[in-house]
Amino acid sequence: MGFRRQYTTHRFDRSRVQWYKIDTTLMKYLLGVDIGTYSSKGVLLSSEGELAAEASVEHDLIIPQTGYAEHDAEHTWWGDFTTICRTILSAASHESVVAGDIVAVGVSGIAPCVLPVDRGGRPLRNAILYGVDTRATAEIDTLNNDLGIDWIREHAGTDLDSQSAGPKILWLRNHEPDVWEKTHAFMTASTYLAYRLTGACSIDHYTAAFYSPLYDLPGQDWNKRAVKRICPDKRLPKPAWATEVIGTVHSEASGATGLAIGTPVVAGTADAATEAVGAGVTRPGDTMLMIGSSVFIITWTSELPSDGLFWSAPALTPGPCAVAAGMATAGSVTRWFRDQLGGGAGAAQAADYQRLMEDAARIPPGAEGLLALPYFSGERTPISDPRARGVIAGLTLSHTRAHIYRALLESVAYGVRHNLEALAESDVPTAALTAIGGGTKNPVWMQIFSDVLGREITVRHTAGASFGDAILAAVGAGILPDLVHAKKWVPEGTVFRPGADEHRLYDSIYPDYLALYTGTREIIHRLADQPERKLP
Repeated sequence: MGFRRQYTTHRFDRSRVQWYKIDTTLMKYLLGVDIGTYSSKGVLLSSEGELAAEASVEHDLIIPQTGYAEHDAEHTWWGDFTTICRTILSAASHESVVAGDIVAVGVSGIAPCVLPVDRGGRPLRNAILYGVDTRATAEIDTLNNDLGIDWIREHAGTDLDSQSAGPKILWLRNHEPDVWEKTHAFMTASTYLAYRLTGACSIDHYTAAFYSPLYDLPGQDWNKRAVKRICPDKRLPKPAWATEVIGTVHSEASGATGLAIGTPVVAGTADAATEAVGAGVTRPGDTMLMIGSSVFIITWTSELPSDGLFWSAPALTPGPCAVAAGMATAGSVTRWFRDQLGGGAGAAQAADYQRLMEDAARIPPGAEGLLALPYFSGERTPISDPRARGVIAGLTLSHTRAHIYRALLESVAYGVRHNLEALAESDVPTAALTAIGGGTKNPVWMQIFSDVLGREITVRHTAGASFGDAILAAVGAGILPDLVHAKKWVPEGTVFRPGADEHRLYDSIYPDYLALYTGTREIIHRLADQPERKLP
């Protein structure tokens, strides 16, 4: 099919499905599927908002070299999607539920990604991922010089950084001219899935805004000046709203997935946005902390900031706006620690994490003098520094592996505090805090977050972004009038409250966290450039 596969990835042959007993009589269903960094998940939701089934598939992240992060779109994105669909439908058949009972499909994925495809929609290379891929630093500088930082802020609503897709498209033009010449369209994960299902090439407005500086925030369309500088707009998907039905499942997709021909498909969006919807974050001031392999923060608002520090975008439906922030690493740091220092991975990974959590709970707040920076893949907001690196400071011979793990957990919480304080300085309110994602399974970590922030945090263990995808499908199908009404489908959460003494201690350490970065920045930048230093 013409797919030039530059690098290989090991796919785990592990999928699981769980069917929840509900009354299936005359019930209709919504399917939601999300593609994550290390795994994909799908849910089947009833028209009453009940979780009927869920399934998941694991996959690997491709790291060809330092600063790069990729996925094989055909095998990972579409392969996971078809596996999840068939797994869920197989289980559903035992409950007398057939594909025709699914009234709409919603999709989401990591974003923004850059996947060049040819005229037949076939990937020309691996997809370049979101902010964890920092390859386009030079292109960011080029666009800042050519278009002007103030102009970019005015039209894109944010400064360019590793999360911006525009510089990565320019990187392809500069570094892979053969791919560039064959490219018919650039897609992100949700675009690719929806395209494979319907043949329609669209991107929701929220995700399109992360294609900065290509997307014009005031005009809510592609910006002619930026398009002229980077790529022809005919290569960019058509913007749509996340709940908008952009097509129906065609025969080829039906054969691959088992879905019924003619099933409506909504445009979908980025995983973080559907995580927010699935957690009940739908009103201005509501704020989501998604603690996954990275941290993503979304707050809905009526007005957007103008300082360019954060990512501004239209919301998922016409009217409200969204302001987002994000850290490059969170759970990926704990996974790194587990794999390299914590006893290994594999089948015992859940036990590994449980043991590490218990060890961290025995270490007092402050990790007895250890302080860390979690910038293992550079950092996104608010410092926007792709050359930032991880630091562990204060080590002595009395410190143990558990101390280091605790310090890493605390470092991510400090990073979230840094973002929330910077949002407040940009006049963006963050009212009710709702935490979701895999990291929330660790109650020790959630208490650390609450203590460091000095705020209540409601943790909701939802079915994740795929749950939000099904809600988008419900709105698209007319089962729900809007996203706000989906709040009744959201489960109750567990509230974590800060301890007064713990917060005072973390409050005294937090300035040192900020100073640790500023004080070591020049050194870690030189270390980040170390691969370019070679023996004569």
